[in-house]
Amino acid sequence: MHSDHYAPTTTLPGLLQRGRGQGALIAAEDRSSVADLVYGCVRREWRWDRQVDSRHLYLARLIRDSELPLGPVIELLAGDEDTRRRALDVLEPLALGGSAEARAALPRDTPEECGPIARHPAKRSDPHPDLDNAGLLALLRDPEAPEDAKATALRALSLRPPEPALLPLVPRLGAADGTRPLPSLGRVVEGLAEQAVPAAREWAASERPWLADLGSGALAAHGDERDIPALVAALEQHWVERTWCGPDVLARGLARFGPKAAEAVSLLRRFWLATPHSYERPAYLEALAAIGAPGLAEAYVESLWDCEPDARLLAVGHAPGRPDALRRIAELRDDPIEDPGVREAAATRLARHA
Repeated sequence: MHSDHYAPTTTLPGLLQRGRGQGALIAAEDRSSVADLVYGCVRREWRWDRQVDSRHLYLARLIRDSELPLGPVIELLAGDEDTRRRALDVLEPLALGGSAEARAALPRDTPEECGPIARHPAKRSDPHPDLDNAGLLALLRDPEAPEDAKATALRALSLRPPEPALLPLVPRLGAADGTRPLPSLGRVVEGLAEQAVPAAREWAASERPWLADLGSGALAAHGDERDIPALVAALEQHWVERTWCGPDVLARGLARFGPKAAEAVSLLRRFWLATPHSYERPAYLEALAAIGAPGLAEAYVESLWDCEPDARLLAVGHAPGRPDALRRIAELRDDPIEDPGVREAAATRLARHA
């Protein structure tokens, strides 16, 4: 799927691989030189998590606005399933935007639409209606109980009112390989909310990464000002290890404390600049804004070209009202392939300047 070997963020390939707005801005300055880079981003899967990280509109716009030939993208329809899907994801919005060539290249059974398909979650039922909480806790305490049985017990608890008696057991509820918590443990701890905070402070200091992450996640959601140093330390550890999934949780937690979390600004800015997990980028921008970091005007302007709709939405609402930003907001308002929510927000913003 993705590669760990991203080009540096100071280079155009690195910016395009991450879906950064700055990449689109640089590409617009020299359209003739970007073709191979743009096609390369379609040929190879650069998303950290293709289920949530967005690239299709970003790449479609690069191709459309740079007036690049569609032939190299259409050729990818003959590739393997993943390559074909990436090509379709780019061609569909281009067809929606009026490209006859893109429309002709689409298979007849392909709808000309873009954006994620809404999925309704299935209703979950208690897998242990025969056991009360005491019985489930006894199963979780049993060192001989298999992991799948414990995971089922945790799933049952996750569907019930919070059970504080679980807290002392949490450090023992990791998978046998020591790399992760048992399934549903995080959901159960999340349901305990503030009740988990005292124990979470101990977990956050654990040398077991999964337990430390569980603790810092609980502190991010429900801790108080005394937990800021622990949250910053957890964020720094993510940076050192280049762990791109999960720091957004810490960012949202730090944002709760506003300017009191100013020591996190440097790390948050680094994550915003470097993360390939573009889905998390809006959380870093929101945290920087909540803390009151300087220099956000340019970050908002760049985000008007970001690959993530949530980043563009933030930028539409907060970019400075200078001519270049307002022109871009007008382009987003009028672009038929733009996310409807972004288009609506852009129209509202521009109405205030009319």
